[in-house]
Formats: sequence, structure tokens, C-alpha cells
Amino acid sequence: MSVSRISRPETLTAIGIIVVAGVFMIPAVELRPISALLPIAMLAGLIVLSLVLLISDQRKASAGEPAEAMTKSPRRVAGAFLLIVAYAVATDFIGFYVSTAIAIPLVAYVFGFRNPIGLAVATVIALGTIYLIFDFGMSQEFPAGRLGLR
Repeated sequence: MSVSRISRPETLTAIGIIVVAGVFMIPAVELRPISALLPIAMLAGLIVLSLVLLISDQRKASAGEPAEAMTKSPRRVAGAFLLIVAYAVATDFIGFYVSTAIAIPLVAYVFGFRNPIGLAVATVIALGTIYLIFDFGMSQEFPAGRLGLR
């Protein structure tokens, strides 16, 4: 069965991410400059990486390579989406830092990184960097959660 160049899974994914990131970019540019920095940087990064994916997949299509299956592990992808939803809910209830301290090693573990020391170091580096740049350096407050945890 032949798949058109536009309906290839990676191409559709890249186009979808570009469109969604572009839509989210509209309210992000209306934020105060200091508050807009992170969302705009993240959205711009998503758009650039999606363009790279799109170009790469279209090159493969023009070379006649068959489209790869969208996922080789649908349970892992579904689990990742559930973890994202759980993280958003946890951030609302227990706060950003506590939720992130739990989410970083949990997601890494689920995706196969099992070294406890590496998980701890990655978590400390990520949270420390976020704290130093945004909380300490830019005086930006992250959600403390409904339970008042920071």
C-alpha cells in the first residue's frame, strides 16, 4: 500500500506540532517580555525541531523509503501522555518543584534509564537550573499548588 508524501506519520506529526506551537505562540507573544521568554523559546524550539523532522521525512519519501510505523510501542506512548496529564494535575495540587522532582526521574525510568545515581543527578541539575535561572535570577514564581507546597 502506497502512502502519499503528506500522509506519512512523521510528516503529519511534524505539521501538527508546527501548527499547535504556532497557535500557542500567539498568546505567548502577548505576555510580559520576562514571562514570555521561556514559552517562546520552547515553542520556537518545537517549531525548529519539527521542521527538521519534516524535511528529513520528506527526503526519505523522495528517496522512496517506506514510511515508518508511527510508534513501535503504543503502550509506552500512551503512558507518556498519561504521565504528562498526571504531571499537570500534580503541579496544580502539590506545586511545580515537588511535581518536577517526582516527574523527571519517573519519566526517565519509564523510558529505560534505570541508574539511580544518574536519575538523582539529572533531577538535581534540571531543578537547580530552573531555580537559578527563573526563580532566583528572574524572580519568577512557579505554582505552589493548592496544597501550598513549593
